[in-house]
Amino acid sequence: MSARPAKERLVEAAFALFAERGYEQTTVDDITDRAGVGRTTFFRTFPTKEDVIFPDHEVLLGAIESRLAGSTDRTALIAVTEAARLVLRHYLAEGERAMTRYRLTRTVPALRDREIAGVQQYQRLFRRFLHRWMGGGPDTALRAELMAGAVVNAHNHVLRRWLRGQASDPEREFDAAMTETVGLFSRPREGAESSIVVFRTSKDLDTVLPELNRLLGEPG
Repeated sequence: MSARPAKERLVEAAFALFAERGYEQTTVDDITDRAGVGRTTFFRTFPTKEDVIFPDHEVLLGAIESRLAGSTDRTALIAVTEAARLVLRHYLAEGERAMTRYRLTRTVPALRDREIAGVQQYQRLFRRFLHRWMGGGPDTALRAELMAGAVVNAHNHVLRRWLRGQASDPEREFDAAMTETVGLFSRPREGAESSIVVFRTSKDLDTVLPELNRLLGEPG
């Protein structure tokens, strides 16, 4: 008996079988037989066969929410960028599994619908955060909706390019895409020149920002 968790074995077995036989041709019994577990274990772990396909959205949504919640008014847009990056990195870490999922969702309508529903969850989370950051009034609702959609679409554009084998450095493309996206919604002070910079650092932003302000000659 394998020492690996049943969930990991079920996912591995399912993806291998989907690649070999196709999604429709693979049954739950096929998956449990390959994984060496019973049907009861399968349905305790996944409500349906579809659920084996998709990443744990609840975990990802929780990580995004935590990253956004840890931001300040001044670091909100950086937090949005870094929260979207969490999703991208999750797919990159999956590697071939993410590419198999992409092929399946292109050919199985039920999986495509499930994928769209997942994307909408991410977009709603960004929209709620951005709406609060913008003031939460009726005059900012549309702007928050538009920006949330732009953030998700920019992320998905880079992700699809990587899944199709068209992006050799998806993180670099993501940085460029998010710089452009955030720039669309950043309003400079009248008469001021501005630019949007996306960067990665392991340091706390509350420590980094005062130093950046000093270098730029901005008030703290």
